[in-house]
Amino acid sequence: MSRIGKRPVTIPSGVTADIKDGQLTVKGPKGTLSLGLSDMVTYDVQDGAISVQPANDGKAARSHWGMQRTLVSNLVEGVTQGFSKTLEISGVGYRAQAQGRKLKLQLGYSHDVDFDVPEGVEVKTPDNTTVEISGIDKQMVGQVAAEIRRWRKPEPYKGKGIKYRGEYIFRKEGKKK
Repeated sequence: MSRIGKRPVTIPSGVTADIKDGQLTVKGPKGTLSLGLSDMVTYDVQDGAISVQPANDGKAARSHWGMQRTLVSNLVEGVTQGFSKTLEISGVGYRAQAQGRKLKLQLGYSHDVDFDVPEGVEVKTPDNTTVEISGIDKQMVGQVAAEIRRWRKPEPYKGKGIKYRGEYIFRKEGKKK
């Protein structure tokens, strides 16, 4: 039995949830999100909560149960609070600057990297070594953060590169003589 799937997702005040045409649509103060429903799981919206149950006792239905409940929970949390990730840039001459819907990165290449920020995601640079990514869709926020980080992953010798805030970089010792 799924411990996560057993718990219903509570719907806070100001948020509405509706199931129609195989889509779960959640509207809240920050916006609207929708999720395509799985056939292996049944969804029920009642009494200020969304409950998720497996459609049958098969292994595939039980394996979808907890994940679908988490996806529903992410919809509700996204339209009420939103999600954010913070990237830190370290290295001599490495910096970032947000310019409208573009993020300009200087990462030691012979050219600047211009990253186009997709709709639904907001990117801020409080200082030139910090990038804050926020939005209501958890998957999209994480994907944008991963794509920005991919330009210069942190290296283990000096720790230069783009890392998530709070991420531990395993450091290696250099050559010995």
